[in-house]
Amino acid sequence: MKTEMNNSSAAHSVAHSVSGYIASGYEPVRDAFAANFTDNLEGGAGFCVYKSGELIVDLIGGTKDRRGDTPWQTDTLVPVFSTTKAVAALVIAWLVEQGRLDYEQTVASLWPEFAAYGKGGLSIAQTLSHQAGLSGITEKMRPEDWFDWDGICARLAAQKPIWEPGTKSGYHPLTFGFLAGEIARRADTKHRTLGTILREEFCTPNDIDFFLGTPESEHARTADLHKPKAMANFGEINAATKAAFLQPWSSPGRRGTAAWRTAEFAGANGHGTAKSIARLMQLALDGHIGETRYLSETTLASLSKERITGPDLVLPFELSFAAGLMHSTPNYFYGPNPDTLGHSGWGGSCTFADRKTGITCAYVMNKQSHALLGDERPLRLIDALYRCL
Repeated sequence: MKTEMNNSSAAHSVAHSVSGYIASGYEPVRDAFAANFTDNLEGGAGFCVYKSGELIVDLIGGTKDRRGDTPWQTDTLVPVFSTTKAVAALVIAWLVEQGRLDYEQTVASLWPEFAAYGKGGLSIAQTLSHQAGLSGITEKMRPEDWFDWDGICARLAAQKPIWEPGTKSGYHPLTFGFLAGEIARRADTKHRTLGTILREEFCTPNDIDFFLGTPESEHARTADLHKPKAMANFGEINAATKAAFLQPWSSPGRRGTAAWRTAEFAGANGHGTAKSIARLMQLALDGHIGETRYLSETTLASLSKERITGPDLVLPFELSFAAGLMHSTPNYFYGPNPDTLGHSGWGGSCTFADRKTGITCAYVMNKQSHALLGDERPLRLIDALYRCL
């Protein structure tokens, strides 16, 4: 049985109000969600969980604006940064299912220019698991150059890898989206962008409120971000880390918020709700959204297969990568089951699919922390969730 709850009262400011749906037996998840607000860890946030396709948790709380005056709504959109990579990986998996791609084929078989500087043998699966040696752009450019899709793709194709491709993982915060997006565009029969494929094949048919390339008509309901107050800990800085995060041109800029929201950075600027992301992650659970099957067990096995594991060159963690998604092992940021597939985004957002329990889950927020992975707010929620199962 689901119960609707709203525990805001005269004693709570709008910033601490929590509302939504909670299935009977999952009340500790609501309590953990509310505690994140009372502990002043949140601005506004959403948390959604499905179990075997049934909605069991759908909570929102707090405010969407920087001043803290406007309540977070069920349709409030928020940028989820690298949690977008999980969605991009699912679009690539659909192209595999359609016979347009094979994870083991080389990127250069679709994109001949990509073979420069010894990248010709790099497979699509290796590229999606951050093994390309292209964690950032190494040649000097302007922050606004990121808005030139063809220009960035040309740079990546021509760039010398920072490390030998296929030997190690080094997280690609922005370049992942261009690599995955260009692979998708070249493989698709209509040469659609990854965001267009997502909208036309998944979101519009299933009424899923997620955008990659967010139209201006939706910007008014998008939450303001509260930027983190501390720098992330990148560990020992090397050439791969410097290219990924620390160059003056390592992130897009100088074009304004509206241009950034509207652009397609296929691994970094998806906008959605927790509910929309949890629904999309059902593809990684059993290949379905509702009654429609998009991915076969064969494709799911290829998507889920571990492609590389060990110390990452860019992030200060040991990581296990599938084809665009992370496994919960060895850090268990996505619950206790090692084969769970998930991804996190800058500031704290995350999503995962756990085939063992039938859970898909997503957490979104607008008050960003400096944690690169393992933000304490979703960890609290995920711990409460699994104690209820």
